[in-house]
Amino acid sequence: MGFVDFCKLVWANFLDVVVNRYVCFEGRAGRKEYWLFFLFNFAVSVVLGILGRGAGIFTVIDGLYSLAVLLPGLGLTWRRLHDIGKSGLCILLGLIPVVGWIIVLVYVIKPSEPVANTYGPVPYDTF
Repeated sequence: MGFVDFCKLVWANFLDVVVNRYVCFEGRAGRKEYWLFFLFNFAVSVVLGILGRGAGIFTVIDGLYSLAVLLPGLGLTWRRLHDIGKSGLCILLGLIPVVGWIIVLVYVIKPSEPVANTYGPVPYDTF
């Protein structure tokens, strides 16, 4: 997969999460879906942060963008936890400074359960 194909995949995945599953906390989300969404948001935030150093309007745009993707990001993390067989409430572990962040990071890195679990069938984008 070339760089352009990868960028198209990231953009398509981002739009799918934001538009079709804006505040969806049910079902499962594979690692690919989670990390492509994270990568896209990270890249946009870095670009807006750099532009914000030159013009203050980009700082406002970055803040609005962060608010716009907050709920989709929480929903996606919730579904990612479902994918490994954990309750979505495990996301609250992230409120514990440092240790909680590490625990949630380990959870989202873990591979998907290879079979259907109580939260739904195996996501199509499992890798």
